[in-house]
Amino acid sequence: MRTHSFLRNSFSRSVIAAAIGSALMLSPLTASAFEDEVFSLKNRWEHTVTELPANERERTLKALAGEAEQLAEQYSTQADVLVWEGIILASYARERGGLGALGTAEDARDALEEAVAIDPQGLNGSAYVTLGALYDRVPGGLIGFGDSDTAERMFQRALEIRPDGIDVNYYYAAFLKEEGNEQAAREHAQRAVNGTARDNRQVSDEALRRDAEALLNQL
Repeated sequence: MRTHSFLRNSFSRSVIAAAIGSALMLSPLTASAFEDEVFSLKNRWEHTVTELPANERERTLKALAGEAEQLAEQYSTQADVLVWEGIILASYARERGGLGALGTAEDARDALEEAVAIDPQGLNGSAYVTLGALYDRVPGGLIGFGDSDTAERMFQRALEIRPDGIDVNYYYAAFLKEEGNEQAAREHAQRAVNGTARDNRQVSDEALRRDAEALLNQL
Protein backbone atom coordinates (compact mmCIF):
# COMPACT_ATOMS: atom_id res chain seq x y z
CA MET A 1 0.00 0.00 0.00
CA ARG A 2 1.40 3.38 -0.91
CA THR A 3 2.14 6.09 1.66
CA HIS A 4 -0.46 8.86 1.77
CA SER A 5 0.88 12.33 1.07
CA PHE A 6 -1.24 14.39 3.49
CA LEU A 7 1.36 14.46 6.25
CA ARG A 8 4.13 15.37 3.86
CA ASN A 9 2.47 18.50 2.51
CA SER A 10 1.23 18.50 -0.04
CA PHE A 11 -24.04 27.23 -7.73
CA SER A 12 -26.91 25.35 -8.47
CA ARG A 13 -28.78 26.27 -5.25
CA SER A 14 -31.78 25.09 -3.34
CA VAL A 15 -32.24 28.05 -0.98
CA ILE A 16 -34.68 27.07 1.77
CA ALA A 17 -34.99 28.68 5.17
CA ALA A 18 -35.55 26.81 8.43
CA ALA A 19 -39.20 25.94 8.94
CA ILE A 20 -41.21 27.85 11.51
CA GLY A 21 -44.54 26.11 11.54
CA SER A 22 -44.36 25.64 7.75
CA ALA A 23 -41.48 25.92 5.26
CA LEU A 24 -40.68 29.50 4.25
CA MET A 25 -38.53 30.57 1.31
CA LEU A 26 -35.63 32.91 2.01
CA SER A 27 -36.39 36.55 1.35
CA PRO A 28 -34.55 38.19 -1.60
CA LEU A 29 -32.56 40.27 0.89
CA THR A 30 -31.43 37.21 2.88
CA ALA A 31 -30.57 35.30 -0.28
CA SER A 32 -28.52 38.23 -1.56
CA ALA A 33 -26.57 38.49 1.72
CA PHE A 34 -25.96 34.74 1.68
CA GLU A 35 -24.60 34.81 -1.86
CA ASP A 36 -22.42 37.83 -1.14
CA GLU A 37 -20.80 36.11 1.85
CA VAL A 38 -20.08 32.94 -0.13
CA PHE A 39 -18.66 35.03 -2.99
CA SER A 40 -16.39 36.91 -0.58
CA LEU A 41 -15.12 33.69 0.99
CA LYS A 42 -14.45 32.17 -2.42
CA ASN A 43 -12.49 35.20 -3.63
CA ARG A 44 -10.36 35.45 -0.49
CA TRP A 45 -9.66 31.71 -0.47
CA GLU A 46 -8.62 31.85 -4.13
CA HIS A 47 -6.30 34.81 -3.46
CA THR A 48 -4.80 32.99 -0.47
CA VAL A 49 -4.02 29.68 -2.17
CA THR A 50 -2.77 31.17 -5.43
CA GLU A 51 -1.00 34.40 -4.48
CA LEU A 52 0.03 34.55 -0.83
CA PRO A 53 3.53 33.36 0.16
CA ALA A 54 3.74 30.12 2.11
CA ASN A 55 4.51 31.87 5.41
CA GLU A 56 1.19 33.76 5.28
CA ARG A 57 -1.17 31.06 4.02
CA GLU A 58 -1.73 29.08 7.20
CA ARG A 59 -2.69 32.12 9.29
CA THR A 60 -5.01 33.47 6.60
CA LEU A 61 -6.67 30.09 5.99
CA LYS A 62 -7.23 29.66 9.72
CA ALA A 63 -9.15 32.95 9.79
CA LEU A 64 -11.13 32.03 6.67
CA ALA A 65 -11.96 28.63 8.17
CA GLY A 66 -13.41 30.35 11.23
CA GLU A 67 -15.58 32.56 9.03
CA ALA A 68 -16.71 29.58 6.95
CA GLU A 69 -17.69 27.61 10.06
CA GLN A 70 -19.72 30.53 11.39
CA LEU A 71 -21.48 30.92 8.05
CA ALA A 72 -22.23 27.19 7.97
CA GLU A 73 -23.81 27.41 11.42
CA GLN A 74 -26.06 30.20 10.15
CA TYR A 75 -26.96 28.45 6.87
CA SER A 76 -26.65 24.81 7.90
CA THR A 77 -29.00 23.53 5.17
CA GLN A 78 -27.28 25.33 2.29
CA ALA A 79 -25.06 22.96 0.27
CA ASP A 80 -22.92 25.75 -1.23
CA VAL A 81 -21.94 27.07 2.20
CA LEU A 82 -21.06 23.57 3.40
CA VAL A 83 -18.97 22.90 0.28
CA TRP A 84 -16.98 26.09 0.81
CA GLU A 85 -16.58 25.30 4.50
CA GLY A 86 -15.15 21.92 3.46
CA ILE A 87 -12.86 23.36 0.79
CA ILE A 88 -11.42 26.00 3.11
CA LEU A 89 -10.98 23.56 6.00
CA ALA A 90 -9.26 21.08 3.68
CA SER A 91 -6.90 23.81 2.46
CA TYR A 92 -6.15 24.82 6.05
CA ALA A 93 -5.47 21.20 7.05
CA ARG A 94 -3.13 20.72 4.09
CA GLU A 95 -1.25 23.91 4.96
CA ARG A 96 -0.89 22.92 8.62
CA GLY A 97 0.23 19.39 7.90
CA GLY A 98 1.18 16.88 10.57
CA LEU A 99 -1.02 14.98 13.00
CA GLY A 100 -2.45 18.22 14.34
CA ALA A 101 -4.26 18.76 11.06
CA LEU A 102 -6.24 15.51 11.19
CA GLY A 103 -9.11 17.00 13.19
CA THR A 104 -9.45 19.83 10.69
CA ALA A 105 -9.40 17.32 7.82
CA GLU A 106 -12.17 15.33 9.51
CA ASP A 107 -14.25 18.50 9.89
CA ALA A 108 -13.73 19.21 6.19
CA ARG A 109 -14.84 15.69 5.27
CA ASP A 110 -17.96 15.97 7.44
CA ALA A 111 -18.97 19.32 5.92
CA LEU A 112 -18.52 18.01 2.37
CA GLU A 113 -20.47 14.83 3.06
CA GLU A 114 -23.31 16.91 4.54
CA ALA A 115 -23.26 19.06 1.41
CA VAL A 116 -23.63 16.15 -1.01
CA ALA A 117 -26.40 14.70 1.15
CA ILE A 118 -28.30 17.95 0.56
CA ASP A 119 -27.27 18.40 -3.09
CA PRO A 120 -25.85 15.32 -4.87
CA GLN A 121 -24.18 17.62 -7.39
CA GLY A 122 -22.08 19.12 -4.59
CA LEU A 123 -21.38 22.55 -6.14
CA ASN A 124 -21.07 21.03 -9.61
CA GLY A 125 -18.79 18.25 -8.43
CA SER A 126 -16.44 20.39 -6.32
CA ALA A 127 -17.42 18.59 -3.12
CA TYR A 128 -16.43 15.22 -4.58
CA VAL A 129 -13.11 16.60 -5.88
CA THR A 130 -12.15 17.80 -2.41
CA LEU A 131 -13.38 14.60 -0.78
CA GLY A 132 -11.26 12.62 -3.22
CA ALA A 133 -8.19 14.67 -2.36
CA LEU A 134 -8.85 14.25 1.38
CA TYR A 135 -9.29 10.49 1.21
CA ASP A 136 -6.14 10.33 -0.92
CA ARG A 137 -3.89 12.47 1.27
CA VAL A 138 -5.04 11.71 4.81
CA PRO A 139 -3.32 8.67 6.36
CA GLY A 140 -5.39 5.53 6.72
CA GLY A 141 -5.39 2.73 9.26
CA LEU A 142 -5.51 3.64 12.94
CA ILE A 143 -4.30 7.20 12.36
CA GLY A 144 -6.86 8.70 9.99
CA PHE A 145 -9.67 8.04 7.54
CA GLY A 146 -7.62 7.93 4.34
CA ASP A 147 -8.61 5.23 1.86
CA SER A 148 -7.54 4.84 -1.77
CA ASP A 149 -10.71 3.01 -2.83
CA THR A 150 -12.92 5.77 -1.41
CA ALA A 151 -10.74 8.44 -3.03
CA GLU A 152 -11.18 6.66 -6.38
CA ARG A 153 -14.98 6.63 -5.96
CA MET A 154 -15.06 10.32 -5.09
CA PHE A 155 -13.00 11.28 -8.15
CA GLN A 156 -15.18 9.11 -10.38
CA ARG A 157 -18.34 10.82 -9.11
CA ALA A 158 -16.80 14.22 -9.77
CA LEU A 159 -15.88 13.14 -13.30
CA GLU A 160 -19.46 12.02 -13.94
CA ILE A 161 -20.64 15.52 -13.07
CA ARG A 162 -17.85 17.54 -14.74
CA PRO A 163 -15.70 15.31 -16.98
CA ASP A 164 -13.67 18.18 -18.45
CA GLY A 165 -12.98 19.98 -15.17
CA ILE A 166 -9.42 21.14 -14.68
CA ASP A 167 -9.53 20.50 -10.93
CA VAL A 168 -10.93 16.97 -10.95
CA ASN A 169 -8.66 15.82 -13.77
CA TYR A 170 -5.55 17.30 -12.15
CA TYR A 171 -6.19 15.84 -8.69
CA TYR A 172 -7.22 12.51 -10.17
CA ALA A 173 -4.06 12.46 -12.29
CA ALA A 174 -1.94 13.12 -9.18
CA PHE A 175 -3.77 10.31 -7.39
CA LEU A 176 -3.25 7.89 -10.28
CA LYS A 177 0.46 8.75 -10.44
CA GLU A 178 0.86 7.91 -6.77
CA GLU A 179 -1.07 4.68 -7.36
CA GLY A 180 1.45 3.73 -10.05
CA ASN A 181 -0.95 4.05 -13.00
CA GLU A 182 1.10 6.47 -15.08
CA GLN A 183 -0.75 5.87 -18.35
CA ALA A 184 -4.10 6.91 -16.86
CA ALA A 185 -2.39 9.72 -14.94
CA ARG A 186 -1.00 11.07 -18.20
CA GLU A 187 -4.45 10.97 -19.81
CA HIS A 188 -6.11 12.92 -17.01
CA ALA A 189 -3.24 15.39 -16.70
CA GLN A 190 -3.69 16.14 -20.40
CA ARG A 191 -7.44 16.55 -19.91
CA ALA A 192 -6.69 19.03 -17.13
CA VAL A 193 -4.33 20.98 -19.39
CA ASN A 194 -7.01 21.08 -22.10
CA GLY A 195 -9.91 21.75 -19.70
CA THR A 196 -12.03 24.88 -19.50
CA ALA A 197 -11.66 27.14 -16.48
CA ARG A 198 -14.88 27.87 -14.61
CA ASP A 199 -16.13 31.46 -14.86
CA ASN A 200 -16.19 31.84 -11.07
CA ARG A 201 -12.91 29.99 -10.42
CA GLN A 202 -10.63 31.18 -13.22
CA VAL A 203 -7.67 32.12 -11.03
CA SER A 204 -7.45 28.83 -9.14
CA ASP A 205 -8.30 26.76 -12.22
CA GLU A 206 -5.54 28.39 -14.22
CA ALA A 207 -3.10 27.71 -11.38
CA LEU A 208 -4.16 24.05 -11.47
CA ARG A 209 -3.72 23.99 -15.24
CA ARG A 210 -0.07 25.02 -14.71
CA ASP A 211 0.28 22.30 -12.08
CA ALA A 212 -1.16 19.81 -14.57
CA GLU A 213 1.37 20.87 -17.19
CA ALA A 214 4.19 20.32 -14.69
CA LEU A 215 2.76 16.91 -13.77
CA LEU A 216 2.46 15.95 -17.42
CA ASN A 217 6.14 16.76 -17.92
CA GLN A 218 7.02 14.38 -15.10
CA LEU A 219 5.07 11.46 -16.61
